[in-house]
Amino acid sequence: MRHGGQILVDQLKIQGVKRVFCVPGESYLAALDGLYESGIETIIGRQEGGVAMMAEAHGKLTSKPGVAFVTRGPGATNASAGVHIAFQDSTPMVLFVGQVASDQRDREAFQEVDYRHMFGPLAKWVAEIDRTDRIPEYVSRAFHVTVSGRPGPVVLALPEDMLSARVKVKDAKPCRPAKQMVSHAIVSGIIDRLKNAQDPFVIVGGGGWSQEAANHLGNFASALGLPVGASFRCQDYLDNRHPNYVGDVGIAPNPDLAERVKTSDCVLVLGARLGEMTTSGYSLFEIPNPSQSIIHVNSDPNEIGRVYRPQIGLACKASDFVAIAAKLTEGIEKPAPVVAKESYQNWQMPFATPGDVKLEEVICHLRDVLPEDAIITNGAGNYAGWLHRYYSYKSYRTQLAPTSGSMGYGLPAAVAAKLEHPKREVICLAGDGCFQMTMQEFGTARQYGLKVIVIVVNNGVYGTIRMHQQREYPGRPSGTTMVNPDFAALAASYGCLGETITKTEDFALVLERARKAKTSTLIELRTDPSAATPRTPALCME
Repeated sequence: MRHGGQILVDQLKIQGVKRVFCVPGESYLAALDGLYESGIETIIGRQEGGVAMMAEAHGKLTSKPGVAFVTRGPGATNASAGVHIAFQDSTPMVLFVGQVASDQRDREAFQEVDYRHMFGPLAKWVAEIDRTDRIPEYVSRAFHVTVSGRPGPVVLALPEDMLSARVKVKDAKPCRPAKQMVSHAIVSGIIDRLKNAQDPFVIVGGGGWSQEAANHLGNFASALGLPVGASFRCQDYLDNRHPNYVGDVGIAPNPDLAERVKTSDCVLVLGARLGEMTTSGYSLFEIPNPSQSIIHVNSDPNEIGRVYRPQIGLACKASDFVAIAAKLTEGIEKPAPVVAKESYQNWQMPFATPGDVKLEEVICHLRDVLPEDAIITNGAGNYAGWLHRYYSYKSYRTQLAPTSGSMGYGLPAAVAAKLEHPKREVICLAGDGCFQMTMQEFGTARQYGLKVIVIVVNNGVYGTIRMHQQREYPGRPSGTTMVNPDFAALAASYGCLGETITKTEDFALVLERARKAKTSTLIELRTDPSAATPRTPALCME
């Protein structure tokens, strides 16, 4: 006889879970009891949004479901930001939410929420476990659903009385998700189409990739001389130094690259969704019938043809496709270098922006001195534009960022990354607004002795929104000015190193100190708010 919390944790162990993230709550006390002496590392965060983002980042890094526990009501609503990220980023994740006792349902009891309705549009599957003896069944299904096809989040609600009840029940077996297959003949036919194209192009993205898949992609692209562009915040899917990597296709891309996609006669889309962020606001292809011949490979058949009618739609994992493609093109004589590579290299040449602290020089320095396996995390904001343009990602899963554009992601992701890879350098880049969404998770890093470097770009405004205001309502700034704390002093209050930089030339020395420090470091960059984007002159912010 085991109580429900113990049964639940035993299922997690069977599914191979080594670490969970949580903010404790009285609604799932039995699950917390089950975690006691379970051997599963339990990371206690400061706010449920940060905890859910940590779980999502863990899923991104490992391709295994990240697991989070949050309490009912406010805990669940806080965690929804992380669930939304996992959904749009195709990340495997399981969120367990405490729920009111079953005899109190539908009375609007304390913190009661109907999670099926709340999370329905945000998750692959949402359910509530109504019987203790069905916990193994539900957890097994959750782990199958989250990794099958297009990966994504699953939410399971846990009524208090269900968790505390004791029953005798058999455990489920480990997850064995269905395999998606693709034949050599189909891949061979697509290779022939690419060979016959005059101006082919490849866009990569989505979930389910690995370093091995990145290597296969590079070999396949080299053999056929294919230029490869990364979808939004998937820039680490191919070593940026690879001769066939030509930059990121997304919001504010290299204009030459955008034009190349528009004029291509055949576009192979591997794993990426052809949504707003990949298509530069639906401007790269005509709707619904693109002038380009599109070959769309995606693990979710419902994604193929959602907006654009492809010439060929193939429902399989992009990683399986490139593995076969690399094998079929092995030994092919390599064609001439990809012309678009030169444009990408020119795009990475620094464009001087206003102010005494120049982000373009900061990012270029990071690019030049950090090791190849350093993990860079960031959330949302115009500051990330400098990172997208100037940093060079050299191996898979060295970029952790939300394609959903969620602010506050960088610091929780850095915590998850350092927990998973304690010997690798982890650097979080955040805007002042972005950082303050989840800056309390600096305490989580401190609690677990994690050494992360957080670089806060402080310009005193919500820069992205101020930029749009100036375009739409010039001279009328509203609701976008911030009064910020002393970020260096905040770091010191946690017993960590805090540094403030007001001149670009000081950054190299401060970064060196941070890399040698034994604790986390917060480096505040005081930048000019008129430096709105990495490729435009000063923008009036008054």
